[in-house]
Amino acid sequence: MDKNLPVGVIDSGVGGLSVLKVLQKMLPHEDFLYIGDTARAPYGQRSEEEIRAFVRDMTDYLDAAGVKLLVVACNTITVLGTESIKNGYAFDVVGMSKGAELALGTTKNKKIGVMATPFTVASGAHKAAVNILDAEAEVFAQGCPDFVPLIEAGVFEGEVLMKTVKEYAAPLKAAAVDVVLLSCTHFPFIRPVIEAEFGEDVTVLDPAEATALQARLYLECAGLLKLHGTGHSEVCFTDNPERGKAIASHMLDMQQCSFKQISLK
Repeated sequence: MDKNLPVGVIDSGVGGLSVLKVLQKMLPHEDFLYIGDTARAPYGQRSEEEIRAFVRDMTDYLDAAGVKLLVVACNTITVLGTESIKNGYAFDVVGMSKGAELALGTTKNKKIGVMATPFTVASGAHKAAVNILDAEAEVFAQGCPDFVPLIEAGVFEGEVLMKTVKEYAAPLKAAAVDVVLLSCTHFPFIRPVIEAEFGEDVTVLDPAEATALQARLYLECAGLLKLHGTGHSEVCFTDNPERGKAIASHMLDMQQCSFKQISLK
């Protein structure tokens, strides 16, 4: 495997840009090839069969382009299992960290909230990951189907968003959670609104940093880590890239990025 190949990153849309930001910071010499499937987002309410087909489209594209590692910057896709995604490809796959260790290391009352897409919540993956480490910890998972469409539309503040956040936060507040995991890569875009709703007594956590660290450790162990040069990110969307580019401007160093529209068919 050539260490000069880029690291591939996939997401259902723009949410994975929050992970790309952390990857750029932790791996400053690496090039990245990002695909956001904005034409078919959101994934969170689609069937497993549909999601697997969409993921195969993206991984086929990256395989043809050439990447040395795939980072799945999407919790909904990660639920499918990294081994099943890797099947048939030469590159390894790193999925989103479920943040179990992070949450357990932060909580004081062992009541952990999870905000995620309905697909991720239905999988029970976060509860399982937490309870493997601590059987006494309670996990309260809240599906948030309206968050992704709002974020994809560039809504990061305002009355509609605040009302939606309040609705989804209510069951978690009633459960007295003291930690909330943002278990969808779109959600960090609206983290300030979520934090304001929960208040100072609740810690809101983003597992992106743990995911980026896992990617770095893999590259180091595999002898594929670049130690020199300035990294560049090619950011691809499956519909008009202008909206994605505008959203990216809130998150990324635009001087290190180029943008284009691609077709996966």
